[in-house]
Amino acid sequence: MAFSQHNLGTVIGFEFMRTIKKKGFAIATLSIPILMVVLFVLIYASNSSTEASADAQKNSELSFSYTDASGIIPPGMAQAAGGKTASDPETALAAVKDGSSEAYFAYPADPSAEPVKVYGTDVGMFENGKYEAVAKQLLNAAAQTQVDNPQLTAALAGTVNFESETYRDGKLSGGVGSVIPPMLFLVLFYVAMILLSNQMLNSTLEEKENRVTEMILTTLNPTTLITGKVISLFAVGLVQMLVFLTPIAAGYLFFRDSLALPDMDLSTLVFEPMPLIIGALLLLGGFTLFTGVLVAIGAIMPTAKEAGTIFGPLMAAMFIPFYTFSLIISDPKSLIVQVFTYFPLTAPVTAMLRNGFGTLSGVEATIVIAELFIVGALILRLAVHLFRYGSIEYGKKLSIAGTFRRKELASR
Repeated sequence: MAFSQHNLGTVIGFEFMRTIKKKGFAIATLSIPILMVVLFVLIYASNSSTEASADAQKNSELSFSYTDASGIIPPGMAQAAGGKTASDPETALAAVKDGSSEAYFAYPADPSAEPVKVYGTDVGMFENGKYEAVAKQLLNAAAQTQVDNPQLTAALAGTVNFESETYRDGKLSGGVGSVIPPMLFLVLFYVAMILLSNQMLNSTLEEKENRVTEMILTTLNPTTLITGKVISLFAVGLVQMLVFLTPIAAGYLFFRDSLALPDMDLSTLVFEPMPLIIGALLLLGGFTLFTGVLVAIGAIMPTAKEAGTIFGPLMAAMFIPFYTFSLIISDPKSLIVQVFTYFPLTAPVTAMLRNGFGTLSGVEATIVIAELFIVGALILRLAVHLFRYGSIEYGKKLSIAGTFRRKELASR
């Protein structure tokens, strides 16, 4: 018994020391804390800049035009709030649509019976509420000065209805209904990565672990092999996504009542072409990038166990942007959001979030999409190179620099 316990201690000590002495263990162990420190520093810097911007805007006023069929809004009070009287409602609305005016409020003859119409330029789903807030505040302030007016008494009682519309590029914005369709690409990206990440990693590891790479490379070009593996991964991903979505769609369409599923009004969804195209390209670009990275890791590492030390932190990069979700939707110009938008490993998720909420400009989308495809293609080329010159490195991690030196010697 004592001998068995001695052997147990020997095994524990040997395995523990062997694991913690590996460079990969140190990288994997320290990478997450380092990333978190960098994340907190960026969040602090972004919050500081956001607070400074908010302080600078405290005294700024919303510039709006208004018409008052009831005559209950004092002109001086409206002017003090940043408003000016509009002579023609159609002209005032047209100014909002073309962006030359921030907002237009149309107060009806009887606010207690008819809704107040609020029109504004689209500045983001979470910022558009300021228009209705200003229109309501102005009406309530007028009510405070005329408490004997029954129409304004209704305003104080909160029974006045407000109908809001926002416009972007001369067209009516879709609100929440326009956010959901582009965000589906983010859901598909996560589903694809969760289902396929291990297959991507093992696509080049399997041959190395089975010691058959030399035989394969005698009949196949490495570029052909890696390209075929990547295309097959795309095809497998498409099949898995269809299999994943089919029962959900079938259950909702045919068994909604028996499964007690909520009845969704799909007519409220707004399918805007440009955000959908951008979302699809970001999905493909992000998939290409992560596929290239995982295939390259598989070409470098000798075993799946060794590759797992890098696999975990890499997958964590996909979820890091959600730590800054509030900044992504409320302050997309902040430092940390800009860093996450253009850093390759966080760019797909951050850009898809911003695309869904309408804060990703066309120029930014073009840059991020080009970056994802270019970096992804370069990493795939690197993976081909590593597989070609490191296919027989079975017992140790492949040296990237060593493969390039080997290539130079081979070319002489």
